[in-house]
Amino acid sequence: MAQIFTPINQVRLTNVSLVRLKKGGKRFEIACYKNKVLEWRNNVETDLDNVLQIRSVFTNVSKGQLANNDDLQKAFKTTDTDKIILEILRKGEQQVGEKERSQQLGNLSRDIATTVAEKCINPDTKRPYTVTMIEKAMADLHFSVNPNKNAKQQALDVIKQLQEKKTIPIARAQMRIRVVAPGKDGKKIKEKFGTMVQGTEDEDWGEEYELICTIDPGHFRTMTDIVQNETKGRGQVEVLSIRDTDDKDEAFA
Repeated sequence: MAQIFTPINQVRLTNVSLVRLKKGGKRFEIACYKNKVLEWRNNVETDLDNVLQIRSVFTNVSKGQLANNDDLQKAFKTTDTDKIILEILRKGEQQVGEKERSQQLGNLSRDIATTVAEKCINPDTKRPYTVTMIEKAMADLHFSVNPNKNAKQQALDVIKQLQEKKTIPIARAQMRIRVVAPGKDGKKIKEKFGTMVQGTEDEDWGEEYELICTIDPGHFRTMTDIVQNETKGRGQVEVLSIRDTDDKDEAFA
């Protein structure tokens, strides 16, 4: 019986989710597990082995045609497979069926609304919004979900649009923090904090400087860096709570 010969440059795969990128006049594809591409783009999945069905770059996955090194070098200026795969994952277009695409967009839209609800409040009532209320506001905006951007990025877009168009009264929830540092560094730290401090709840000057205040969450990393740099690592910034609400018995993390 004659042996069946399979060319080494052909690998046949089934039940895959394709990510495709056109570059340098050529089309390049990678074969991924379904639902894993979005998880990787949202930083939920970080292990490439769990995302890729095979660690190779194709010109046509359905025909099992692998890209040759000359084409890869010309388009990507490298033949390093992992680097090329990461670029395709970041910039490529995911090829999915209509039903799967609709489900993915629905899940992503829900994640966006959830993120907005977690990070924002109604500034008039100091109360958080429910996810359902944010979803309705997004619908009123006719917000278009981008499958190639993660939920956090798009949540920031939603917040900006809601504020600009005044669809609903909305503001970023304030973060309540505690700063502790050696007393001699307190003055410099406070000067560098400047207007990043929205409200001061308590401040103590002595051998140890302590400040309890509220800030916009977007300033947290900057303020942490200031404390670490000024104290050479001897100070610390602690998050006490994320939301500032009227109901003191209710905590939001």
